[in-house]
Amino acid sequence: MAVKSYILIETEVGTAKQVALSLGDITHSDGEIKSVELVTGPFDVICLVEAENLEQLGSCITDSIQTVAGVKRTTTCLTIQV
Repeated sequence: MAVKSYILIETEVGTAKQVALSLGDITHSDGEIKSVELVTGPFDVICLVEAENLEQLGSCITDSIQTVAGVKRTTTCLTIQV
């Protein structure tokens, strides 16, 4: 069963747009970034990521998302089935 997660991203001042554009161009073997949105509030960018399992999701976050220039901090929100 695939896992879905919203990744809430804080960026360095003035880098939100470039971070969002960079995230939209990423392809990662362990997970897929389904959408990237610029937002207002305490976070600057939110992206939806899908992966086969938690290990692959973690790899996608740490190897791809957190390494983008301008990313300051991420918060991961796993989705749950109700």
